[in-house]
Amino acid sequence: MTKFDEATQAIRVDETTYDVCLDGGYSIGGPLNGGYLMAVLLRAVVDASPHEHPVSTGAQFLRAPVPGPAQVRLEQLKAGRTAAMTRATLVQDGVSFIEALVTTATLGDAAPDWTGEPAAVLPPVEECVKLPDPKPESNMTLSAQMDMRFDPPTIGWLQGRPTGRPEARAHFRMAEPQDPDPYVLALAVDALPPVVFSAGARGWAPTVELTWHLRALPAPGWLTLVGSGRLISDGWFDEDVEVWDSAGRLVAQSRQLARVGRG
Repeated sequence: MTKFDEATQAIRVDETTYDVCLDGGYSIGGPLNGGYLMAVLLRAVVDASPHEHPVSTGAQFLRAPVPGPAQVRLEQLKAGRTAAMTRATLVQDGVSFIEALVTTATLGDAAPDWTGEPAAVLPPVEECVKLPDPKPESNMTLSAQMDMRFDPPTIGWLQGRPTGRPEARAHFRMAEPQDPDPYVLALAVDALPPVVFSAGARGWAPTVELTWHLRALPAPGWLTLVGSGRLISDGWFDEDVEVWDSAGRLVAQSRQLARVGRG
């Protein structure tokens, strides 16, 4: 069991309740990363489901939980031969923090009938760059859990040279050696810096709603993350992320709605 597996572990209490312990190692300056929190929810949902994989997840982030004990409460909405649908709620101290609708199914390993091309092609890993290590007082502990190598133009905002377009691109793997799985993908779809940084915005950009789809089981090796946005308006922005595996297959897609950072 890796550190990430332990940090997302869900322990069954009864048919509808799982105990979890939210790990402060996945913090982004205080709040816990939304992808990490989805992975915690999905551990419970899949354990209780007759199917093996979370193929569609839509999560509403009501408020930011803190590290420590919490519960995942489940309500099964449908259990069919090919898919099951579950409502999952992350609860801490009796308060709901995340509401999610999750569809589970069992994916095979057949080649796709058809696939498009990535929205953008990244340079090789060795030509991409890491972000500087955050200062300890920043409480940006998430970066230590991941190994990310960024397409240089998309992090020009670090030197005050944003591209002016909402975009982010990087190669991704866990810092601790681990083959990617659906739970790693849940983290990956929310691992990039907010795409509005490249458009010139700064500050914490809280996610309000995030939907992601598991399209295939990923091959071992690096993942490629391609993030983009279509509209920044009235304090809101959208962010789309494609995740491609080392075999060149699209394995996950996401879209989120978030608030533009303040300060």
